[in-house]
Amino acid sequence: MGKKQLEIFEELKTVVSGKTFDALLPPLIFVVANGLFGLDVAVATALALALLLSATRIIRKHNWKYALGGLLGVSLASALAYLTRSATSYFIPAIVSSGLLLMLALASLTAGKPLAAWASHLTRGWPLSWFWRRDIRPAYREVTLFWAALILMRLIIQIILFQSGDPSRLAWANALLGWPVILVVLVLSYLYGTWRLRRLGGPGVEEYQAGKKPPWQGQTRGF
Repeated sequence: MGKKQLEIFEELKTVVSGKTFDALLPPLIFVVANGLFGLDVAVATALALALLLSATRIIRKHNWKYALGGLLGVSLASALAYLTRSATSYFIPAIVSSGLLLMLALASLTAGKPLAAWASHLTRGWPLSWFWRRDIRPAYREVTLFWAALILMRLIIQIILFQSGDPSRLAWANALLGWPVILVVLVLSYLYGTWRLRRLGGPGVEEYQAGKKPPWQGQTRGF
């Protein structure tokens, strides 16, 4: 593995941390169980799987907040499906989530505090004041615009498939447009973002924190 590929792989590990399996499996199992055994069994299976995955994470001493969040998400989706007696209702939280995320991205751009910068700050703990510099912020604004466009595309597809009433197609669309696409987006965002930061010529995070004066080496790793 080349140096750049290894760098990207290590960066993805800090963001993803093995969460893809937990996010992809419950909806697919729900749809399969619904097709084979009906809605009631599908709801029970999804909840049982969510409990098992959450318990496994807690036993392995992973972040309990993520484990609880996953369980609550599946519980809400399952409850909607059960109460409406419609398997497609299981995916309402995913559709609402896409809509809220799009609104958040657009609001952050309007406020001049791009979502990509907040995401990086929460993941890495870098000082917010660095992100808001004029020679840093444009990179995060442009990446956030890219995210917003993809989220809008995902939302449109989700709504169209939801209206079609086919839970199988909706499940596969959510799976493919979920973590697989997110991983590609993160790689592209990282490659573009690090390139853009170098072009902007601002200080790297460590240089900024150390109070170094220009000329700066710039951000050599991480976005």
